[in-house]
Amino acid sequence: MSDWRGKSVLVTGGQGFVGSWLAERLLDSGAKVVVPRRDVEPDSRFRTDGIEARCVLAFADVLDHESLVRILNEHEVSAVFHLAAQTIVATANRSPLSTFDANVRGTYNLLEACRVLGAIQAVIVASSDKAYGRHEELPYREGSPLRPSYPYDVSKACADLIARSYAVTYGMPVAVTRLANVYGGGDLNWSRIVPDTARALARGERPVIRSDGSPERDYLYVEDAVSAYLAIADSLERQELYGRAWNAGWGSPHSVLTVVNGLIEASGRDAEPDIRGHGVPVGEIDRQYLDSSAMREELAWTPSVDLPEGLRRSWGWYSERLAG
Repeated sequence: MSDWRGKSVLVTGGQGFVGSWLAERLLDSGAKVVVPRRDVEPDSRFRTDGIEARCVLAFADVLDHESLVRILNEHEVSAVFHLAAQTIVATANRSPLSTFDANVRGTYNLLEACRVLGAIQAVIVASSDKAYGRHEELPYREGSPLRPSYPYDVSKACADLIARSYAVTYGMPVAVTRLANVYGGGDLNWSRIVPDTARALARGERPVIRSDGSPERDYLYVEDAVSAYLAIADSLERQELYGRAWNAGWGSPHSVLTVVNGLIEASGRDAEPDIRGHGVPVGEIDRQYLDSSAMREELAWTPSVDLPEGLRRSWGWYSERLAG
């Protein structure tokens, strides 16, 4: 799949944050990108950066198996990136049913549509580092057990297991991504730490931290995440790699406070974080980071944008879009 010219590629969730960057990279590589049509934020990067106009928007829903079969067939899709999901932990805690629908049923509907069609060369399903759940021993490795507790984490673990079962049972070219916390320009989920902090700084306000600032995560810049998706797609040229799950991250955790202070520094603003929380919010895991040595050694992938540079690029995007 390393040459995308002329290939028809389905990107579910292509209108979202990571999906828009992935769709853009595929378009720039010469692919025809098909994106299921759904509601779009008027200020979304997918629309404002002209990505929408370059894609084929198809009337389909991941909860509707028949519509998925139709668009795979009509557009002669050869590769699928499944990123469509309910991605906010707090939303999942409030609305588990809709989260399970989107993240679990949406995944098996799509996999079954690919199985029925039988002509797909690569299916990459987005899981998450949250699927591992809480572990005393870190970093997470691909062989670490999945021990999720909360609705979002459980939904991603279910999707992860279902995807790999299709590879094993039906010999399908399926792989799973388990990415660290992805950040960068274009994320309009304001409950997340990077967009929320950037918005506050653009308004001349103090960034609010709703924990005590100590929770630690592995942060991956969005363009490195896209490169990971494409490297994993390339891996499916090798049948022995069907059904693999791949970690992608830096392998080092950073606290919420470090990220907020880094974004303040990137902005050049004179501001102090407003720490309002105590401990770790309900439904969150206090410390997570990934061992990505398998991707480095077997797929020759490694991230290239470190946290200070990624925050500088992120601030550049938000400061331009939020000016005034």
